[in-house]
Amino acid sequence: MRALGKLKYSGILAGLVYWLFVTWSISRNRWFSFFQNALSDLGDPSKAASPWIYNYGLMVSGLLVFLFSLYLIAASENKLQTVGGAYISISALFLALIGIYHGGTRPHVFVSTYFFIQFFLGAILYGLGSGRKALRYGSFLIFLLALIGDFLQWPSIALLETYEIVLVMAFTLLVVPEK
Repeated sequence: MRALGKLKYSGILAGLVYWLFVTWSISRNRWFSFFQNALSDLGDPSKAASPWIYNYGLMVSGLLVFLFSLYLIAASENKLQTVGGAYISISALFLALIGIYHGGTRPHVFVSTYFFIQFFLGAILYGLGSGRKALRYGSFLIFLLALIGDFLQWPSIALLETYEIVLVMAFTLLVVPEK
């Protein structure tokens, strides 16, 4: 479990890696605007220069989220947490699939939507199964904020996606203090 315990940091690393690839991709696509585009526009070959940067970033981040989910499953205290970790492992697959079915492809909306659905369902289940109040209440709050965010009027898809990615990253930070 000691080596597996280090995997709890792979959730945070996934977020950092994702934003590094986004930053790199934006540097190659000066037209991109958080107020007018979707983040996936950076991976759409019909719109972006070097779309592989964004798409590979999603795949690498998906692998790191999968490693994070393995930690969650191994550290589970009960069946509810195990199921939550399993949902997050499925979300990791969908995250990688966003890079494969990039913007402009037919399955793109499905895989990107299901990444967020699976992750937030997994996060709330994992948190509700926790004996730690901060994780239990924090995961509930994150789930609630994700739901509320979906009903708000956003100037662009990129801002909604960024909001939800920040919530994903907040959950990974809540997990870190766990032993």
